[in-house]
Amino acid sequence: MSHPEQHRGRWRPRLDRPALVALLFGVAGVVYRLILTLFTVPVSNSDEATFGLAALHIAQGRERPIFLYGQHYMGVLESYLAAPLIAVAGPSWPVLRLPMLVLYAVFLYLIHRLTRRLCTPWFAAFVVGLLALGPERVVRDQLTVVGGRPEVKPAVLLMLLITVGLAVGTVHRRRLAIGLFGLLVGLSIWSDWLILPYLAVAGLALLWAVRRELLGWSGLLLVAGAVVGVAPMIVDNLRAGPGEDSLSVFREVSTKAGPQPPWSDRIRGGLLEGVPLAHGLCPVDGCGRWQQWFGVLYPVLLVAGAALAVLAYRRAAGPPGGERIARATPRAERVGPVVQLALIAGAALTLLSYVRSPLAATSPLDNARYLSVLQLSLPAVLWPLWVAALTAWRGTSSVLGRITGALSAAVLAALTVTTLVITVLFAATGTAASRTEERQARELAAALRADGPHEVYGDYWTCNRLIFNTDESVVCGVLDGDLSPGQNRYRPYWWQVGRAERPGYVVEAGSPMDRRLRRLLADRGDATPVREVGGYRVYHPETPVRPWR
Repeated sequence: MSHPEQHRGRWRPRLDRPALVALLFGVAGVVYRLILTLFTVPVSNSDEATFGLAALHIAQGRERPIFLYGQHYMGVLESYLAAPLIAVAGPSWPVLRLPMLVLYAVFLYLIHRLTRRLCTPWFAAFVVGLLALGPERVVRDQLTVVGGRPEVKPAVLLMLLITVGLAVGTVHRRRLAIGLFGLLVGLSIWSDWLILPYLAVAGLALLWAVRRELLGWSGLLLVAGAVVGVAPMIVDNLRAGPGEDSLSVFREVSTKAGPQPPWSDRIRGGLLEGVPLAHGLCPVDGCGRWQQWFGVLYPVLLVAGAALAVLAYRRAAGPPGGERIARATPRAERVGPVVQLALIAGAALTLLSYVRSPLAATSPLDNARYLSVLQLSLPAVLWPLWVAALTAWRGTSSVLGRITGALSAAVLAALTVTTLVITVLFAATGTAASRTEERQARELAAALRADGPHEVYGDYWTCNRLIFNTDESVVCGVLDGDLSPGQNRYRPYWWQVGRAERPGYVVEAGSPMDRRLRRLLADRGDATPVREVGGYRVYHPETPVRPWR
């Protein structure tokens, strides 16, 4: 990655050309996302606001949440990361999202390091360049504070780098490194269970690399690190009532009753919609037929990547029948193929887990975010294409090899151009709607903060965002469209509004809740003051309106 250069009596690192190109790509990707962060693009929502409110409560010393309010299976590590910044600067969306931007930069750095060690410097630069691009679906997963994915991806990469370092012998404090591996495993389990397939394969890679060491103190440190990392989840589950433990709640959420879509529909939704969306090849509203090609090709690339890794492993292990030679072959030469196989297996298991869910068929656009972790496997997935293209370009292959190389180069070019076009279209034309919606939400918050009412009812997607935008000077209780109590993640807000002598209503103009509330007030003959702010209607009845009581 760098070479030492003597300058005025001191040694300074000098980046080689591929590393410099990767650095420029990385800086461009971070600056692009910083601009989006400052303008709150993608748009905020009440799920993200719940993490923000948890961060605010942590900063104020009021709460020490383990899971997201109202849940028992998604950790709030992102809230703890944002809490010190909110304590200093106060609640705002750019402040809340700034740690996610840092995690993205760490992700780029680690995936460059890992790809460079496993493959080649120029291929590592190419991977960073692809990951620097980002249409809305991709940057939403990277920048919004909605739990799990931004922090678990760097954690997995660091675990794999630790494995490589241990096998190669460049890690000197081996026991501490193994303990850190365990800590990262525990934190990842607490944060987001979607990463479990990658944790499993990373653990197998570590077992392959240092299986003898794990029989002693290193194994104890690995277990101790994992226990420390997952300790918040353990504590919460020990306190949870029957059916409220993480596993029970997660099983209930994951196994909804009803008819199961056929496998063909789930595979189609997972491959043709989910995979291209997760890799930035489609706009957020869905993939056209011409953009679904990567989903069709993806299983082929997984198989090709696995075959290439197995071939590399066998070559590094020495000629068949030479057991003595195989034992003498350094483990360092085989760790690269092992880690590549781990990345391939992690992607395959994640994809299989996704298509098992009915949501892959019934709502592929909303749930493609669960495949964002596939970015971890991008180097292993694209490596066969790079090898074939490079071999053909050097002219060292047969006619069939040159044809395959030309097709591989065309696929890499198509992948790059498509991602670039979708990113440019989003940056040029796709941010206007987000900025408009964000402006309306802030207008509503400013109006209620200044003139009241300060205790209101609203729908789920209005309430917590309104509370966060007003720094809790306005408190909101969640109602469903039929004006019955809804999903109130943080119950003290609901109780506070319930005690108010004259609560208001905040509803989107023309929504079902708006129409139902108008009919209810008309039946009462109540001349309720109404004003419109930023696409919302604010009702403030003279007497409380609580039809559920």
